[in-house]
Amino acid sequence: MEENVQVIRIERSQGWVALQLKELWAYRELLYFLIWRDVKVRYKQTALGVAWAIIQPVFTMIVFSLFFGRLGKIPSDGIPYPIFAYAALVPWTFFSHGLTQASNSLVGSANLIKKVYFPRLSVPIAAVASGIIDFSIAFVVLLGMMLYYGIQPTINVVWVPLLILLTLITSLGISLWLSALNVQFRDVRHVLPFLTQLWLFATPIAYPSSLLSEPWRTFYSINPMVGVVEGFRWALLGTETAPGPMLIVSSLAALALLVGGAFYFRRLEKTFADVV
Repeated sequence: MEENVQVIRIERSQGWVALQLKELWAYRELLYFLIWRDVKVRYKQTALGVAWAIIQPVFTMIVFSLFFGRLGKIPSDGIPYPIFAYAALVPWTFFSHGLTQASNSLVGSANLIKKVYFPRLSVPIAAVASGIIDFSIAFVVLLGMMLYYGIQPTINVVWVPLLILLTLITSLGISLWLSALNVQFRDVRHVLPFLTQLWLFATPIAYPSSLLSEPWRTFYSINPMVGVVEGFRWALLGTETAPGPMLIVSSLAALALLVGGAFYFRRLEKTFADVV
């Protein structure tokens, strides 16, 4: 009696190749376990555990409130400065966490990459997606701050899931570029802290984008995190800075980064096992 045997041939690709998203979907269970692995590793043998998810944005909010809010008298669109800053730091922390974890994800999974075949895209995707748990915890604190300051969300809150998706797309898009580059050039891990710090101050977290006039405000939103940050404030805190054009430009920029990063990642994927 003959058995049906499925044969998979693994060949070295040439030049630009397709993304093969169907293959990624077929390995979705592996993706789930990679996400769970990253979460467990991050909190293994930590004294404070998941409290680290709120320590970073809360302490950054305190520093910003003291130096930019109280001493610098930076305007905050009529919103109390602490929650003005924290509402921006919640998605920002999710974004920066993805860059930090994913940029070194391939190098950190070198043994797995050398021994087992699976879609390599799963590794940086899992590293970015694992930050959703931290984001959720920090978001609950944001809701508590809104209750404390008596801020009630408007109907615009329905945009929050799309804004979270935009944050995820932006983080993943940059992470695909950085993780692939880090395999070839280990300087990436040294450049990343500087890049993240520069990006932090290039994003309207400590200050509002309303300080800029049009058309510069829309041009400024080529930075995808501009649309995310202003979108969060508008959707949750009811700021008057309607981010319509900014969200459109930021979304297009994020999608361009994601598509370009995915194809660049797939082009270099054939060299990972040899170089990593």
